[in-house]
Amino acid sequence: MAAPQIPDKFYFKIGEVSRILNVKPYVLRFWETEFGISPTKNRSQHRVYKRQEVDTLLEIKRLLYDERFTIEGARTKLKERSKERHQLKLELERNPFRVELQKVRKELDKIRAILK
Repeated sequence: MAAPQIPDKFYFKIGEVSRILNVKPYVLRFWETEFGISPTKNRSQHRVYKRQEVDTLLEIKRLLYDERFTIEGARTKLKERSKERHQLKLELERNPFRVELQKVRKELDKIRAILK
């Protein structure tokens, strides 16, 4: 099953996230409490999710619906993956080619901006 396309923006209202994930808003609110996701509130006190939170919610949905994890199992898996990402980040920070990799990333960002 292909992952849904996330629009190219930084913040999403709960209705948008609900449509992207194809779940009801109450499911998102439940996942917030179970997985410690804290969307910010705008001036109207509506939930506003950051792109990273939408990515996390997509991962939660995949773990629960596709891989059939329990809530506790999905929570554990997310923590494991977070630790792995943190470890990878630390390894990259110690990488002797870090400066070169940063230059390449900036160039790729420029190319992506041109292609948009």
